[in-house]
Amino acid sequence: MKVVFNAMPTTEAMTLWEGGSDAYGLLPETRTSDGAGYPCRHCLENVDAGEDLLVLAYRPFPTLQPYAETGPIFLHKRPCRRHEASGALPAILTSPDYIVRGYGHDDRIVYGTGAVTPIDQIPERAAELLARPDVAYVHVRSARNNCYQCRIDID
Repeated sequence: MKVVFNAMPTTEAMTLWEGGSDAYGLLPETRTSDGAGYPCRHCLENVDAGEDLLVLAYRPFPTLQPYAETGPIFLHKRPCRRHEASGALPAILTSPDYIVRGYGHDDRIVYGTGAVTPIDQIPERAAELLARPDVAYVHVRSARNNCYQCRIDID
């Protein structure tokens, strides 16, 4: 089974780049990157020092429901090319570990699937979870702040 890391959909990023509101109905804030620590969820690369970025509330779920976690993310202010889905770890994953957690076909957390996972074990852990019939997709989230990083699916 091959897993692929997927970025925020371009249609969602375009809405924000064109002046649309975030998951809370607010306009994104604009900041200037001072270097590391601003991972863009569309290209899955860091926003370089001196580049402008958007800070916004993001909900990577199709509908509102109790498990639809919403949190802060960063996005290049100027449109960037979406990360090409692949099995390679995205450039933004630079911490030693991340929370890897499975979600069901109903977009709810599948209890017992979440674990802080060393970065080199993320693809293997995601494949294990995605082999389960009750897991539809996996999120990679910050182990320190629970911020959404990207989604993992089966290719």
